[in-house]
Amino acid sequence: MTILNNSRRDFLRQLLLGTGALATGINLWGKDSAEKSKDRKLGVALLGLGRYSSNELAPALQQTKQCYLAGVITGHPEKGEQWAAKYNLNKKNIYNYDNLEQIAHNPDIDIVYVVTPPALHPEFAIRVAKAGKHVISEKPMATSVEDCTRMIAACKKAKVKLAIGYRLHYDLYHKEMMRLAKEQDFGPFMKMTGDRGFIFGQRAWRIDKKLAGGGPMMDLGIYIIHGACMAANGVAPVSVTAHEEPKLKPELFNEVEETMRWTMDFPNGAKCEAITSYNHSADRGPLSFPAINQQAAHMDDFADCILTGRDTSVPGELGRRDIQIITAIYEAARTGKPVKVKA
Repeated sequence: MTILNNSRRDFLRQLLLGTGALATGINLWGKDSAEKSKDRKLGVALLGLGRYSSNELAPALQQTKQCYLAGVITGHPEKGEQWAAKYNLNKKNIYNYDNLEQIAHNPDIDIVYVVTPPALHPEFAIRVAKAGKHVISEKPMATSVEDCTRMIAACKKAKVKLAIGYRLHYDLYHKEMMRLAKEQDFGPFMKMTGDRGFIFGQRAWRIDKKLAGGGPMMDLGIYIIHGACMAANGVAPVSVTAHEEPKLKPELFNEVEETMRWTMDFPNGAKCEAITSYNHSADRGPLSFPAINQQAAHMDDFADCILTGRDTSVPGELGRRDIQIITAIYEAARTGKPVKVKA
């Protein structure tokens, strides 16, 4: 995403060089909270052992300071055995989708990170919450606003914390962007552009509408949406326009969009023009900021929220906001008319 203010165009072009990396009472909740200690590392179980868990989250949990990989929940028993051997996990901390409720009685597990296709997030997040464990849901939070609301309500009822996997909130570049948006060193950001995409060439759950909820808009466009809201100091757009571009591979993208263009209009007159696609590559990153392990920072911060009782900066309400915006974008593309974003 590129964010420009006419009075400081050159500075901000360097600082905020285009990217879809935007493309972003008691101390412990839960039935065994009284037994926890701030000095104790919290146990994380990964639910869903696909590529993101294998390549990003599990390695990140080898770097975390306030939490650690304690267990896994998987639909494939052989994967559970492999992970137990690879990460020296206690066999009693290996669960499947049928018996995951048994984690309620396991003091080793404090947090469950749900890393399944988006349509499955609500079911698992709600089951985990009912078991008395804190929840991280990978983004997008769900495939409908209604499901997001159900997840939030279930976690509140169970008195457990809920966070969304918005790792970019902990990236140094994005933290600086949020600071600039808040303190307005150079005034508000008024013109934003976003482009995030990659070439998708095979059948997978990401183009299965029932599981993914949509195509690149859900998978990649959400980074641009979230980043634009960061640059708007946390404010959501008031309206959107959108259109789906003609498909170059209609036989592959027969259920979801292949490329989507949209605009977001913010209350102060700021505008973001964006495109996301599964048929072109675009993902340029920021300059001059040290790289960190964003996933490790995110999980450590969530563990600290649990230990100290403070609120997470990436709560379920933030995930629901972004699904509300995406819902409006799909409606605008369908009708060809501007759509107001529901508050």
